Amino acid sequence: MVKKASFSTLKGKKWVDLGTLIIALLVILLLNYVGSFFFERLDLTAEKRYTLADATVENLETLEDVVFVRVYLEGNLPTEFRELRDATKEMLDELRAYAGGNLEYEFINPSASPDEEERIEVYKELTRQGLQYSNIRMRTGDKLSEQIIFPGAVVAFNGKETPIQLMKGQKGTSQQEMIANSIQQLEYEFMSALKKLSNNEQKRIAFIEGHGELDKLATADAEKALSEFYSVERITIDEKVGALNGLDAIIIARPDSAYSEKDKFIIDQFIMSGGKVLWCIDPVFARMDSLKSSQFTMGLALEHNLTDQLFKYGVRLNNDLIMDLEALPIPIVTGMVGNQPKYEMFSWFYMPLLIGNQNHPISKNLERIKSEFASSLEALEVDSVEATPLLTSSDKSRTVNAPLRISFNVLREKPRYEMYSSGTFSAGILLEGTFTSVFKNRLPRKLLEDDGISFKEKSVETKMIVLSDGDIIANEVNRKEEIYYALGYYKYTEEIYGNKEFLMNAMNYLLDDSGLLNIRSKEFKIRLLDQAKIDSDRLYWQVLNAALPIVLILMFGASRMYLRRRMYVR
Repeated sequence: MVKKASFSTLKGKKWVDLGTLIIALLVILLLNYVGSFFFERLDLTAEKRYTLADATVENLETLEDVVFVRVYLEGNLPTEFRELRDATKEMLDELRAYAGGNLEYEFINPSASPDEEERIEVYKELTRQGLQYSNIRMRTGDKLSEQIIFPGAVVAFNGKETPIQLMKGQKGTSQQEMIANSIQQLEYEFMSALKKLSNNEQKRIAFIEGHGELDKLATADAEKALSEFYSVERITIDEKVGALNGLDAIIIARPDSAYSEKDKFIIDQFIMSGGKVLWCIDPVFARMDSLKSSQFTMGLALEHNLTDQLFKYGVRLNNDLIMDLEALPIPIVTGMVGNQPKYEMFSWFYMPLLIGNQNHPISKNLERIKSEFASSLEALEVDSVEATPLLTSSDKSRTVNAPLRISFNVLREKPRYEMYSSGTFSAGILLEGTFTSVFKNRLPRKLLEDDGISFKEKSVETKMIVLSDGDIIANEVNRKEEIYYALGYYKYTEEIYGNKEFLMNAMNYLLDDSGLLNIRSKEFKIRLLDQAKIDSDRLYWQVLNAALPIVLILMFGASRMYLRRRMYVR
């Protein structure tokens, strides 16, 4: 016999359910009220992908005006660009959570207008503001169409604006990898833009001239990049004691003639007072230009009169050249086709692709650094000075001592690999600590007689970086047309290497902008999809994703109906 639940039983259960609901709502309201007095965000990802750097949080919490970001990633985008758009929105939401209402953003479709002329005008305006477009092909069914996308943003703050290129291109990498690298750098890009717009008191950097250093055209892109954060100038010391007064850092970029003792003394006392130096010194003189007009050139020890000074600080400059099997390729004529020369690309062992130290923020996560006739460096044991290698050759390298004959004939035969097994060689070293003056106990009389000198034989805590190749910070130039290319660009492969990022990291570190540097060197793993598996197992996953949720819902509904029948019907 089946008995139905009594009316009084059902009514009592109804009141119990209603009371439970009211209590639950009150608890939720109470938790929200208590939570309004606290601010905390939880990042449950293994690599802490959504955890902002301390410097980022500090900068956002101290904003005194509204930052407005216009992002031009909107519209009918391919899958990869939608991923970048979504990641950009997530990052902006994270930044806004800490900005206390002082950060707003808007996503704009630059191709929204149906009128072609209006769209072209919008494209021109965005290009004028500094954004670069990507012309991509999209397939819809059997139709193939082209679309212009501006994967960038414009940040406005303090009445000024600056563009951000969100998509980081790199020749030789897949689009998925480029998107992944771009997502990884979003926090740095936004905070870098904010620093540019809010940096009212810039630190001063000077390129030293007067000793055959790289000229303004050869360092044009380096100066342009540095000037976004610092005040950059060019100074000739000319034995003037106060020539470096007021500077925070100097760059000595590939001198080819000797420094006088007084110029060395002025640099030495600049360091003793806490000044920072980026030394880009060629121990051996050798130039690719000489090989263009001759079958060979000579590599000769260069007398710049700085070897003893750097030795005192903690680095030995070796009069040799690094030969590395992992090097930049150059075109070599291997024959004739008709009356035209036939070119083939060969790795030129004297142009090693240097590897960054992955355990230091200056060189972590950088592309290879291109170099030209780099020498080896040795860190010395000096009291109160800590040395850290930043750039090294590969483990397939060796050194050859100067003087030496340099010729393309070395490429005629396959390299003997046993000769390139000497291990790695340092080409960039960071020195930190308290330095002893190279002029301690040996001041020249000329300097002693100068009334404007207040000699210091021991420095305060400071830093310097020594590179054994000045070309690391030199951009390629076209002297005939007086134009220059991006720092790190290599014309024969049209690739861009990590030279500019290394330079910026180095100066950020030397000038104590460690917060920005730590943001740049953040790393998290982005798990890319296996395109081969996607293509081979597409139907299986489509059916599984479409059918499984429906089956689970039907099973849940059936089990719920069964339990209800058991509860209310006997």
